[in-house]
Amino acid sequence: MRTRTTAAATGAALLLALVACDPAAEPTTESKPSAPSSSQPAGLTAKTAAAGLADATGVKTLGDPTDNTAGCSQEAAGEKPHANDCTALITTDTVSIYEFGTPKVSAHWVKQLGKRQDWRQVDRFALAFGARDQALTSDERRAELTKALEALVAKSK
Repeated sequence: MRTRTTAAATGAALLLALVACDPAAEPTTESKPSAPSSSQPAGLTAKTAAAGLADATGVKTLGDPTDNTAGCSQEAAGEKPHANDCTALITTDTVSIYEFGTPKVSAHWVKQLGKRQDWRQVDRFALAFGARDQALTSDERRAELTKALEALVAKSK
């Protein structure tokens, strides 16, 4: 548990650092609150995705789901909210599920953070396998989780 929380904090620190990257490299350059917009699907969230992924893969839980949303935005760090902030983060023993405001923002983070760890984009969500326990998740299981999230996203639209 401590290791996973530490990895989530490290991931959150990377997210905060990347938000401050060169604005030309950012998908959205203006700062504004990252509250869900009316264009976001109302039903599927990182939290409901975690439960849905567990169900879709035949388990009761993905392993100790923890809401780490407070650590994945500039606002949580005491800064002004930014359009590229993570809007939600659920960390489990199997995978971390990041929710972003748009698929474009999700793609940006997957591209940047995927250079160091296994990150997979599904629409406006990202699945990350960077914590020690998550590193034990097999490639087959990672593919299964990605496919299951794709189905959940499609169903929610």
